[in-house]
Amino acid sequence: MAVSELQIALIGAGAAVVAAVWTYNIWQERQHKKLAEKIFKGGQPDVLLQGQGGEERIEPSARVVDERIEPGVPPLAGEENERVDAPHDVPIVVAEAAAAAADAADAADVFAPPAPAPAPPAAWADDIADCTLRIEFADTVSAPALWAVQAAWAGGLTKPLAWLGYDAQAGQWRRLTPHDAGRYADVAAALQLADRQGPVATDELAVFLDGVHRLSQHFGGAVELPPQDQLLAHAQALDGFCAGVDVQLVVNVVETAGGSFIGTKLRGLAEAAGLALEDDGRFHARDESGAELFALGNLGPESFAAESLKTLAAQGISFVLDVPRAADGPAVFDRMVAAARQMAQALGGTLVDGQRHVLSEPMIAGIRAKVGEIQRQMSANQIPPGSPRALRLFS
Repeated sequence: MAVSELQIALIGAGAAVVAAVWTYNIWQERQHKKLAEKIFKGGQPDVLLQGQGGEERIEPSARVVDERIEPGVPPLAGEENERVDAPHDVPIVVAEAAAAAADAADAADVFAPPAPAPAPPAAWADDIADCTLRIEFADTVSAPALWAVQAAWAGGLTKPLAWLGYDAQAGQWRRLTPHDAGRYADVAAALQLADRQGPVATDELAVFLDGVHRLSQHFGGAVELPPQDQLLAHAQALDGFCAGVDVQLVVNVVETAGGSFIGTKLRGLAEAAGLALEDDGRFHARDESGAELFALGNLGPESFAAESLKTLAAQGISFVLDVPRAADGPAVFDRMVAAARQMAQALGGTLVDGQRHVLSEPMIAGIRAKVGEIQRQMSANQIPPGSPRALRLFS
């Protein structure tokens, strides 16, 4: 074969090498390597190297080998003792092109941009209850430095503010505290827009938006600020709805003859009904997860305490159901009324409402129906009663 034909074949083989590196995956490359070694090893004839009627032909073939490619090509079948040398520059160009292609593929894997951080968890950054601002930094920022900058303006906010950092190694968001020592390239700030004190004020929201913007600039980050008027409108609408369903039901037990209840007896009956005295001066009924169902307090101004109950003479007691914070309001209401009836019977008392009207069975049934109606309205407006969202908004 003439030298020029050999060069053409080598150039074709080099092009095939580069195409194979970029197009096929690692498994396919290994298969080609095994096939190439089988073909060119031992001088066995191969139909890929022979044309019809015994005429020999050379097809471009792709090989990926670990050793350096030397000038020339392997001997064809029947030509093991003959070697045709080719100019040195052609195979070297092919080898360098293949190496460059492999290096480029490795570099693409190493320097591939990381996957974007997912949305922060709703427990800290709620898409209805909060204004959440995502900040992306060109480089990681230390949590102590970030905390020091935000402290200059965040301390004056009255609504809850949560700072979150995305831990790329763990693949999760973390709630940042003054003691956090990590570094983060993705940070989120979430300001609660409403609670039982009302919606966020215009001035407070402006401080938050401006503070996050300046913090982002300070550390070379980027943040997208939503229109302030839209946030205020959302906060006011959210507060308006919450105010309409913010109901706390009270069932009182008073002594029928106008007497009083002995504190030690009250404590025994409350504990027998599954309630426990807590630091706020009330007995609480809780579910298996620790969520409050209802509470029992003194009808008078004095709170319950372990020591004072020994000498306390209460004029009455109050069972309280916080409707938005109870997951299953009607069921909790039934349990509360049952406990109130048991204590009233044991103490010689009567069930009355806040105006001291005796609670009849039809009145109790009507109250229960109202609890269910309120909670259905909450669920229909994406604030399920007793959910983390509801617990935050009704706090």
